[in-house]
Amino acid sequence: MAAEVPRKPNRDAEVAAVVLEPPPRPVFLPWGRASAPAEAIAKRRRRIVRIIGGLASLAIFCLALVVLARTLSKISFADLRSAIAGTTAEQIAAACLLTCVSYLALTGYDAVALRQLKAKVAYRTTALASFTSYAISFTLGFPLITGGTVRYWLYSRAGLRASAVASLTIIAGVTFWLGMAVVVAVGLIFRADAISRLDHLAPALNMALGSALLGSLAAYLVWVSIAPRQPKIQGFRLELPGLKLTARQVVLGLTDLAAASGTLFVLLPAHHGLDFFTFAAAYCFASILGIASHAPGGIGVFEATMLKIVPAPSDEALFASLLLFRVIYYVVPFVLALAFLGANESFRRWQSLREAMLRGQERDPD
Repeated sequence: MAAEVPRKPNRDAEVAAVVLEPPPRPVFLPWGRASAPAEAIAKRRRRIVRIIGGLASLAIFCLALVVLARTLSKISFADLRSAIAGTTAEQIAAACLLTCVSYLALTGYDAVALRQLKAKVAYRTTALASFTSYAISFTLGFPLITGGTVRYWLYSRAGLRASAVASLTIIAGVTFWLGMAVVVAVGLIFRADAISRLDHLAPALNMALGSALLGSLAAYLVWVSIAPRQPKIQGFRLELPGLKLTARQVVLGLTDLAAASGTLFVLLPAHHGLDFFTFAAAYCFASILGIASHAPGGIGVFEATMLKIVPAPSDEALFASLLLFRVIYYVVPFVLALAFLGANESFRRWQSLREAMLRGQERDPD
């Protein structure tokens, strides 16, 4: 048999094959994960956003401290004591009643969230967890840490997992912001002239901002009513409430913010010149700045904003109202929350000890 002559490689054919070969298809990682470069870019963006947010919070806090320091330097403490002493018992009683209404509405935040999560928890547990978590987080700040810890401590005994408690906290936060959006939007639309004297914007611009905010809220209601929505919020994927529960969220948020702002409104000195709707919008704006500053309870930032935008006969009279509001709405509930948590833990330990003693008696009847 004749030997087969080896063929010379065809260089032109090899080059043509390389050129005509289709590019490799992109590889999609399982479970919807992005590629390593995309994850690195997203992580870098999140880091930049956190840095910018931290700097903005620091700037708001420092600016508020400057405004508050300038105001306090002009205040006569003798007049401040007189203004506090001049607050009537009816004002104190009305403020305490409205504080109770606000915290009662806050328990509804948790109740709606538990209904959305399809978790059955007794209302007394819901009320205790809600009141104590909000009272503590309002005073200490960092609600996801302080309020979340208290919630997990109490709700875990009712069988809720950490992921469910985290979802509950986020849904309750959505309730708060829905109420805030409605109050601000209504104030900007229907009290545009009065608010323009506070924010120094044209009434037409205030109305446009309020209309845009109200339109965004309506769009959100339509969005959640069309189909179940499961966004990823702060690392947790959860299903947002539908139209019926969202409507309850709006009502609860309105009730809470109306009562909270009413607590300060009834403590204001006479002849402040603001109607309640205008004041509620100003209250929400000051609260937003306090939240953005990340100061515990918005302390300093909230007071500086209110001193700057709310007219009053004197700075001493307005500052006295703010001090009383801080005590009634923040300090007293904080002390009560600590007392309730202590009493609840003592009762739980006593119950466990009693059950252990009864089991011991059953084993040893003699």
